[in-house]
Amino acid sequence: MFRTLSVSAMVIAGLAFASSAAWAGPKVVSGPGANPACFKPWNDKTKYLQWDKKAGPYRVAIVNGFVGNTWRIQMIKTAKAYAEQAGVKEKIKEFKVISTGTDVAAQLGAMEDFINQGYDAIVTIAVSPEGFDRVIRLADKNNVVVVPFDNVLDTDKVMMVNEDQLEMGKMYGRWLREQLGAKKTGKILEVRGLPGNSVDRDRHVGFQEVMKKDANFEIIEVVGNWDDGTAQKVTADAIAAHGKFEGIIVQGGSTGVVRAMIDGKHPWVPIAGESENGFRKLLAQHGKDGLKGISIGQSPGLVAIAMKAALSALEGNPMPQLISVPIPASTYAELKDGVNYWSNLTDNFFTVNEFKPCDTNITATEIMAKDEKNTN
Repeated sequence: MFRTLSVSAMVIAGLAFASSAAWAGPKVVSGPGANPACFKPWNDKTKYLQWDKKAGPYRVAIVNGFVGNTWRIQMIKTAKAYAEQAGVKEKIKEFKVISTGTDVAAQLGAMEDFINQGYDAIVTIAVSPEGFDRVIRLADKNNVVVVPFDNVLDTDKVMMVNEDQLEMGKMYGRWLREQLGAKKTGKILEVRGLPGNSVDRDRHVGFQEVMKKDANFEIIEVVGNWDDGTAQKVTADAIAAHGKFEGIIVQGGSTGVVRAMIDGKHPWVPIAGESENGFRKLLAQHGKDGLKGISIGQSPGLVAIAMKAALSALEGNPMPQLISVPIPASTYAELKDGVNYWSNLTDNFFTVNEFKPCDTNITATEIMAKDEKNTN
């Protein structure tokens, strides 16, 4: 009888354990969360997640996908620099960075490997907004905090950090429409980003929504991969094929687009672009000649806020499921050397890397001292 009860008890305990494992992962809790000035919820409907508190220091991995443009390179350098800052390095026992390319399976495999190695947090730029359900379940079973940022996932099962990409696309469109005045026809060049991810998709949707409202613009789309060289080539090809554009929007590779305009002797037209230092230098240089532009920043420093959020979650703090980072923007008339662009820095440096509400600033000196290589 005793043995039978013991076996029964073991079966029940086993079932309870299996149930607990099946439902592992963060709990949905009430807000507010930790440091709301920094970790601002996306909206009033954003839920809050809380992971079991872990003792530090922690093992943290960055699993990047594509690394073939200057934004991604600076992002990786920024992550390495942030991990060594005072107040951060004491919380990190081991830090790894890997870039897997544009193949989703390779990225998922790398994430699974880090989970199986016992890492505590994985910060990632997703190659695709879909297909991560399995790795999320594995992370939950192992109480691993996964934080997608920039290119986020179509899910509410993980904490994510981003600027509002849809709103950024609308900002491009609203500024361009303002510059075009009463004009509602003509050709507009849209230089898109890397295909297949949420950032390119959402910016495109927001921009198109604004441009097509009560207007009949012909929007010519080309793929610039957020890369100066690629964007310059496809813009040059577009100018050769289509002639004059009334305005241009470029998600990334803005410096290359302006150079293509100069090389192709295209008249200055309003251009809405990213926050590359080279783009801002060209706006400052040619603003007096008639080049009007707005530089809207998606900072590579988002990786630091994602890392900060991951560490906060590991410490057991309630966190917004979707964290909203403000979108910084400067027009051609607002640019000041040494303040929001730097004439003594390279063109491919992204200018926005200070987040005052988060008490986080990664300086150009810190960033440029690092490289983009995978860590061993």
